[in-house]
Amino acid sequence: MMTFLTILLIAAMIAVVVVLVRGLATFLLNASADARSGETGPSESALKSNKMMQYRVFFQAIAVFIIVLILFIGSARS
Repeated sequence: MMTFLTILLIAAMIAVVVVLVRGLATFLLNASADARSGETGPSESALKSNKMMQYRVFFQAIAVFIIVLILFIGSARS
């Protein structure tokens, strides 16, 4: 059980990093173009970057939950 949770935790942490890098890359690549365009309201790239950051928070919450679960199971064994 602990091995399975450890694998899930590693997968969640990798997902956090991947989503974070994708969100930052989207933001950095399109931020200057969005600023020059002079459009009002959020652009499509800003919405995509925001969605990626929401996914990052989601995966971080999953990782924290798995850590709590591992700690709970570990303390119950001793």
